[in-house]
Amino acid sequence: MRLTVAQAIVRFLAAQYTERDGEQRRLIAGCFGIFGHGNVAGVGQALLQEPDLMPYYQGRNEQGMVHAAAGYARMSDRLSTLACTASVGPGSTNMVTGAALATINRLPVLLLPGDVFATRAAGTVLQELEDPTSYDVSVNDCFKPVSRYWDRVERPEQLAPALLAAMRVLTDPVDTGAVTLALPQDVQAEAWDWPEALFERRVWRVRRPLPEAAALSEAAALLRGAARPLIVAGGGTIYAGATDVLRELAEATGIPVAETQAGKGSLAYDHPSSVGAIGATGTTAANALARDADVVLGVGTRWSDFTTASRSLFGADTRFVNLNVAPVDAFKHSGLPLVADAREGLEALAEALEGHAAPAEHTDRARELAAAWDDTVEGAYRLGHGPLPAQSEVIGAVNRVSGPRDVVVCAAGSMPGDLHKLWRTRDPKGYHVEYGFSCMGYEIAGGLGVKMAAPDREVIVMVGDGSYLMMASELVTAVAEGFKLTVVLVQNHGYQSIGALSESVGSQRFGTRYRYRDSDRTLPVDLAANAASFGADAVRATTIEELEAALRDARGSSRTTVVHVETDPLVGAPDSEAWWDVPVAEVSELESTRGARSEYERDKRTQQSYLSTHERVETQ
Repeated sequence: MRLTVAQAIVRFLAAQYTERDGEQRRLIAGCFGIFGHGNVAGVGQALLQEPDLMPYYQGRNEQGMVHAAAGYARMSDRLSTLACTASVGPGSTNMVTGAALATINRLPVLLLPGDVFATRAAGTVLQELEDPTSYDVSVNDCFKPVSRYWDRVERPEQLAPALLAAMRVLTDPVDTGAVTLALPQDVQAEAWDWPEALFERRVWRVRRPLPEAAALSEAAALLRGAARPLIVAGGGTIYAGATDVLRELAEATGIPVAETQAGKGSLAYDHPSSVGAIGATGTTAANALARDADVVLGVGTRWSDFTTASRSLFGADTRFVNLNVAPVDAFKHSGLPLVADAREGLEALAEALEGHAAPAEHTDRARELAAAWDDTVEGAYRLGHGPLPAQSEVIGAVNRVSGPRDVVVCAAGSMPGDLHKLWRTRDPKGYHVEYGFSCMGYEIAGGLGVKMAAPDREVIVMVGDGSYLMMASELVTAVAEGFKLTVVLVQNHGYQSIGALSESVGSQRFGTRYRYRDSDRTLPVDLAANAASFGADAVRATTIEELEAALRDARGSSRTTVVHVETDPLVGAPDSEAWWDVPVAEVSELESTRGARSEYERDKRTQQSYLSTHERVETQ
């Protein structure tokens, strides 16, 4: 079959499927693109020629396109994703941040950046990097450190192995992330005689590795001998579809369950075994149990800095069992590695622990702590602060109005931490906060991807004014494509999260407020008017009552709605009673910095280089 390289790519991608537990779905469900010099005559022409093979979506920002693909992939449990194509030069390098986010969060996205002429007949021209050390270098080499697989297709003969390798990585639960196939613009348009077999339907089975028998026996022995066990559920619990098995295990054993950012929703917030968020942005309940835990079962968590409160949360004698499909995470913190799929591993553990229950006094304490934290949440929801509401009150209003299957989307700033500890999640896919990269600007684009993957769900994007100003452009895409979003735009005239962090390290909120240079007056920026100019319905709410009314109206609307609400940035959420390592200047002329340094040195003493140094227990 004679096709151009770009046409062959589109036809190949349309025939790729994943399969898990007998269910098949398209691996590449569509393609975002912004066309220009470098891809308009290649991938652009191919998408135009065969629109029934590959749905095309017009993006407004290349970084935003990749964020939308990542949101789509996460909502699809990494079994389906979107491709993104961009022009040579700045169009392509705009995707680098999105690639980093996808790889750090282990979310599959396929990037098809335009590249320089493989023949070098026309270079060096506009939008190309002239590297005096090698003509083989282009700006697309920037993708190498943020891609799980990177290749440059310089001849048609190279395409088939590159595509197959790309699909292998995209469908690997351990190695997945951004996959970049750099496509020289002349090669994209070059014709070749392709074998029909390249375009046949191909199914990539997503594996579920089983735990090793010896490691399973050792893990069960540790848990059976534990007086104060704790389960920490990470994102792998949800991606593996293991939440029902986790719930059954918790109910059978009485072991309390805490959740990481990516794992939030593994248990419903009001389940008797749920103790909520853990770590620097956690609940006092989960963190108190973590400090006292003698055995911790981590399920699908990579033990990030926030989860462990910079390695200060757990005791020196805590033993870890790490159930994870990725060996790199299973071996962390000198824990017992239980390398397996989360669902398969939990099912095996449940069988090995049959008849066992955690001590009643431990279970009772966990429930008392969780109930006390729930009272704290209710107080934060109904703080009654004025004249401007607190951010916690806004979160409470959104939570009350939202339905059980609605999805809240957020990323950077203070809201992810507040949502982690305060949001009452009722569905495993109801909480979508990007906190692996904590990328400002992800919120609206990521929310678009969530809605594309789950059009039957209401998607509520919560975004601060700082992130909104960085990337609101995909509002236009949502309006154009008819993917309805409800965006809660929290206006606090600056960077609330870094403002509070700056104050905590003695830097007095320097450089974090949106003000005129010569005064303390806030800037006359009208973000609601901006949202309306993008084609969204824009509503202003000044009170919590007005906010709830606007949210109810938005639920009944078929149009994208932006609800603008101003908050007081100086009112924080309830304290998690956990630490996060942010170094403070060791010497300073500022009294505020010297005071912060003293507190830092005190807290630093609680940090451990390794969370556990025990040898493995002997299996009885």
